[in-house]
Amino acid sequence: MRRWLFLSAALGFLGVLLGAFAAHGLDSRLSPRMLANFETGARYQMYHALAMGLAAFAVRGRAARLANAAGILFLIGTLLFSGSLYVLALTGITRLGMITPLGGLSLMAGWVALALAALKLDKS
Repeated sequence: MRRWLFLSAALGFLGVLLGAFAAHGLDSRLSPRMLANFETGARYQMYHALAMGLAAFAVRGRAARLANAAGILFLIGTLLFSGSLYVLALTGITRLGMITPLGGLSLMAGWVALALAALKLDKS
C-alpha cells in the first residue's frame, strides 16, 4: 500500500509540475498541436496518479493481487502514454506515436484490474 501511495503522490506532483511547465514555459515554444499533446500527457498522468492511489487502498486480502496489477498497469501506462506524448511534443519524433496506444491499453487494463479487485474486496 505504501509503495503505491508514494508512487501515486510522486506521479501527481510531477503531473502538476509538468502541467505548469506546459502552461507557463512551453506555450510560446510549441505549436498549438504539440502543446495540446503535452497537456494531454499531463492530464492523463494526473488521472492515473489518482487511480494508482485508489489501487493502493485495495491492496489487501483477496483483492491484493489484482490491486497490485492495477498499480503496475497504471505506472507502465503512464510512462508509455504520457511519456511518449511528452517526448513527441518536445522533440517532434513522430515514431513515438506508435508507443502511445500501448500505454493507453495498459491504462485501460489497469482500470479493469482495479474493477476486478473491487469485486474481491471484503464487504466490511
